[in-house]
Amino acid sequence: MADDNSLALYVHWPFCVSKCPYCDFNSHVREGVDQAQWRAALLADLAHEARALPGRRVSSIFFGGGTPSLMPPGTVAAVIGAAEAAWGFADGVEITLEANPSSVEAARFGDIAAAGVNRVSLGLQALDDAALRFLGRAHDVDEGLRALETAQAAFARVSFDLIYARPGQAVAEWERELARALAFGTEHLSLYQLTIEPGTRFATEAAAGRLTIPDGDAAADLYEATQAMTAAAGLPPYEISNHARRGAESRHNLAYWRYRDYAGIGPGAHGRRLGHATRRRRKPENWLAAIDRNGHGIEAEEALPPAMQAEEALLMGLRLAEGVDLARIARLGQRPAGELVDLGAVARLPEMVRLAGDRLTVLPAGMLLLDAILPAIVRAG
Repeated sequence: MADDNSLALYVHWPFCVSKCPYCDFNSHVREGVDQAQWRAALLADLAHEARALPGRRVSSIFFGGGTPSLMPPGTVAAVIGAAEAAWGFADGVEITLEANPSSVEAARFGDIAAAGVNRVSLGLQALDDAALRFLGRAHDVDEGLRALETAQAAFARVSFDLIYARPGQAVAEWERELARALAFGTEHLSLYQLTIEPGTRFATEAAAGRLTIPDGDAAADLYEATQAMTAAAGLPPYEISNHARRGAESRHNLAYWRYRDYAGIGPGAHGRRLGHATRRRRKPENWLAAIDRNGHGIEAEEALPPAMQAEEALLMGLRLAEGVDLARIARLGQRPAGELVDLGAVARLPEMVRLAGDRLTVLPAGMLLLDAILPAIVRAG
């Protein structure tokens, strides 16, 4: 799967500090975590991946999951040190930690930076108190901005996310909020349109008619305003929802979107390596028991057929402004590109999709309709 010897490492910390109203981590709220046991288990899981993937260089590490900013800094440092010892680091290795913008977590940023983290991804989600309450966030705008200020002082690189296309949100309101966000000068922004995921509180509210998000035309207006403002500010989109200054793109997320090998450790973590998909046991207690029993937390590992690898690479890569190299897709799929991509459909969508040589890209107008375009041009594996 990988075109070089780089490797991305994802470290999943499953514990939330409180019940999340918009995700399914409620069962992962725990009290009294045995930190020494967890550190040892994460290092054992990492060692297993190192044996499966020798000869690599780690290009990125991402600590994500529940509330990874509450991991003990010693555990963070231990994982980073073990990864460097096992594989070595590529030049400019990116080590990101996902954090909520609470004062409790922000107080730990200095220690986390000292442990080796050089980038933080902060879940601000909105710069409006009413919107934060709607989204179920525990912080308010002032607390979030204080956390952002602390993060900018502690880390070399800072990103934060916002959610737009919220119920009743007008373009002018979003433009004011986005202008404020851009004024903070971070090198990277993740800007997501609100979507309704099955099984969440939002899905229940929508089904009861108490929640209506902007329709297609309104969402398109919000999206186009977003693209114009971020481009003017020097943070053009490099992926459908991610914007960065040149050179400040998330190296870790690019590994996913470019379909490179990545190792996932910790409960529920997924990985892709050497044409195989790996999945760790999701429930923390079951993952720990598997570590004790097997030396790793893998629940399932399966070889991906070449056509499925090609399909995954297309579905991920076409989210990127750079698009995909169809010659590489053909190598992954072990068949001609025309059997993996509907080239006739591509030709019928000249304003949405472009094929130049082997490079297939979705144009800005097509990104608005990406969910419809991908099934039309990608042949299922």
